[in-house]
Amino acid sequence: MFLRLRGADEKKVVAPAFPYIPLDARGWRLAMGLRPLEVSRWLEIDHLRSEQLALKKELLAHQRDVVVATLPEGDAASSELLVEVLEWLCRYAPWLKVTPPPSEHPIVAAALVVQEDLCVLVRSDDWRLAAACVCFPSRWLLATKIGRTIDEIHQPVPGYGESLAGPTNSVFDRLSEDKPYWRLNWTLIDDATLHQPTSEHRAPHGDLDQWFFRVERQSIRRLSESGAIVFTIHNYVASVAELRDTPEFIEHLLMGLEGSPPATQEYKGWIGVAERLREALA
Repeated sequence: MFLRLRGADEKKVVAPAFPYIPLDARGWRLAMGLRPLEVSRWLEIDHLRSEQLALKKELLAHQRDVVVATLPEGDAASSELLVEVLEWLCRYAPWLKVTPPPSEHPIVAAALVVQEDLCVLVRSDDWRLAAACVCFPSRWLLATKIGRTIDEIHQPVPGYGESLAGPTNSVFDRLSEDKPYWRLNWTLIDDATLHQPTSEHRAPHGDLDQWFFRVERQSIRRLSESGAIVFTIHNYVASVAELRDTPEFIEHLLMGLEGSPPATQEYKGWIGVAERLREALA
């Protein structure tokens, strides 16, 4: 389990091992996989904080239209989110000196002091994405999601409509302020870059050290005043070569690749990847 850093300052922190490997011993499963979340674990801080916050600033300076999207109906919830983020940092990471930029939209100001990407969903006729600062998308484009419902956002995902649309909307409708949740999502890609706003899902190429296991730690939390829901995404990336000696990693990875439906393999760029992985290991 990943441990949040508890040092006098982040410069004294030793880099942790790769924190999450959400591979199921039963093979591929399309499920929400929600787990109760303690508020103290809402956000995570690690040794890459300075590097990732610097990358966020660079992306905002040069590709703002790609990483930020807001609608007026998301402004109040974004302001509430900024307050929640600052209060959380003050309580659970008091060693960090945090000064959000005062002239920024509140969701951008909040995203600039945490490693997570932040999304705000507001309920109108349905739950819709009303504000977001997503600097580290995993092959999706924010501009195509803003203003859309949960179902519309996930429409490209094979099997979502049949298996997950109902449960997902039910969870959002019933989510209480004192019971947030978290989940893990993973994929196998050929690029360690955090910022990947492309819809191209191609198969990994090259040697194992050019294959990357990317994990998203996601959380959902309802804000008390606005009733909006905050969706956070914290990305972790490591090469398959780094993780190959982790107990059962390769075995469970192959089960996940081979056990996923053909439509999922095509969507994620996994067709033929399991066979190539076996060849590379041999």
